[in-house]
Amino acid sequence: MTRDAIFPAGRHALYATHRYSAALRSGDLLFVSGQVGSREDGSPEPDFEAQVRLAFTNLQATLKAAGCTLDDLVDVTTFHTDPERQFGTVLAVKDQIFPSAPYPNWTAIGVNWLAGFDFEIKVIARIPG
Repeated sequence: MTRDAIFPAGRHALYATHRYSAALRSGDLLFVSGQVGSREDGSPEPDFEAQVRLAFTNLQATLKAAGCTLDDLVDVTTFHTDPERQFGTVLAVKDQIFPSAPYPNWTAIGVNWLAGFDFEIKVIARIPG
């Protein structure tokens, strides 16, 4: 089975510099690399809630490049540098992004390093059609 690399509009230098694809399409599945709340210059958004929102915005851009939306998500994994302190904010943003069932399954993992970021989200989506 072939794998097709997917990239959102812009941000290509980030992927080229670190040598990875934003997402890979394999059959009818899309495997999206971890998305962070990076601004256009690649730097982290300093405000945590804004960083989480920007990570979702960046995720949506990658999904859109593959013809997907948040409704196509089947698996979500998030990474948190301080889960106990951050989880309330993440849940508030999550509740706005996914206001009703069915919700994607979700795994949250505490980590001690995210290259200067405090939140990262990676997903698997089913490509419609």
